[in-house]
Amino acid sequence: MINANGLTIYTDGSSRGNPGKGGYGAILMWKGVGKELSKGYRLTTNNRMELLSVIAALESLNRTGLNIVVYSDSQYVVKAVNEGWLNNWMRTNFKGGKKNPDLWRRYHALAQKHHIKFVWVKGHDSNPYNNRCDELATAAADGNDLEVDEGYEESVDS
Repeated sequence: MINANGLTIYTDGSSRGNPGKGGYGAILMWKGVGKELSKGYRLTTNNRMELLSVIAALESLNRTGLNIVVYSDSQYVVKAVNEGWLNNWMRTNFKGGKKNPDLWRRYHALAQKHHIKFVWVKGHDSNPYNNRCDELATAAADGNDLEVDEGYEESVDS
């Protein structure tokens, strides 16, 4: 599943406990060239890592106006975009305690720069790119040099 007319991104997030140590993995593919991204955090949630994997991939881009297909096994992320949940959350300023507004705002700003289509894939199945993203995410979560997910830890402290 490669996007012949643009950029293909596979993403996955992981959390060892929810909340717990977490990480994300992403693979970007452009004209036959691939790039892998991953990072681990000391305290976060699975949904935050799923969303942060998409954000990290988009933030790594040097161009705007790209046709992008994002493959994710996160129904939370895919449905939020495809079914318009995010638009409603943005319109109501995340009223009602919707989770992860800091990350959703980051994603929304990045999404305005591109043409993005989300496709859900079954996790831990036969898709080699999704499986590799899972390996990247879990290795990052299990790593020693874990960063602070400031958005999450600040929300826990308040």
